[in-house]
Amino acid sequence: MAVLDLIQTPAFQQRFFFLAKRFIAGETVAEAVDAVAALNAQGMTATLDFLGEDVTSPVEAERTRDAYLELLRAIRTRDVETNVSVKLTAMGLLVDEGFALENLLAVADAAAPNRDPFVRIDMEGSAVTDATLRVFERAHARTRHVGPVLQAYLKRTPDDVERLIGLHARVRLCKGAYGEPPEIAYQDMPTIRRAYIRCAEALLERGTYPGIATHDIRLIEAVEAFAKERGIGLDRFEFQLLYGVRPDLQRRLVADGYRVRIYVPYGTHWAGYFYRRVTERKENVFFALRSLFQR
Repeated sequence: MAVLDLIQTPAFQQRFFFLAKRFIAGETVAEAVDAVAALNAQGMTATLDFLGEDVTSPVEAERTRDAYLELLRAIRTRDVETNVSVKLTAMGLLVDEGFALENLLAVADAAAPNRDPFVRIDMEGSAVTDATLRVFERAHARTRHVGPVLQAYLKRTPDDVERLIGLHARVRLCKGAYGEPPEIAYQDMPTIRRAYIRCAEALLERGTYPGIATHDIRLIEAVEAFAKERGIGLDRFEFQLLYGVRPDLQRRLVADGYRVRIYVPYGTHWAGYFYRRVTERKENVFFALRSLFQR
């Protein structure tokens, strides 16, 4: 059995959640909202994500939708400063695009009364990139409080950036965390960094409040320098970082006056997300192993 298959079994996820606690706020809505309140107290906003993807049953997709409706009520009750993000495969994209759109719009309608009504549409593997952007554009025609994620390592992304700038869409730019073939995605880090910087500069100069999502200090410094050189105000973009990753960097950016949003995942289906975090950086492996000896 492959490692990812093993850790995605219900028995593993129930028994070994302590391994993932650095990167995941908790398994319940209450724990997730508590984590956001703590971040707010440090001068950061958040995006809450209910973990789950690749749903193939309409009933499961509706269950995910309803979990977001519960989450949005809790956000409103606690009045914490956060929005939410959704994966369209968890909303039924693999069942039917129209069905996923209906569920997405139900979430957007429920978010509308909140202090931050924005709904981020996460980007997943390249097999669903086109479908994700199609659903986004249909939702965006109805409400401007939705925006997608683009992955800089995909060779198609500069064209997507230009199209979304034209739509005045709020884009979150990340490097990309899924294994993709060299025909469609850059494989080496120097090339990925160059692609990221090109896309980030276009979004900073001509985009609509982009989210610069990276922990890569070289990219952060490049964005800082570009914004300063072009006179781009700190209110025109935000840095976005992951819960539990480089908290020292998060605090430094806040101290320097930048807007900082932390992506905060929660829920019982944490294995896929945890696996991607651990395999991204050797330091994350250390944090996970340390958890084994701190129980």
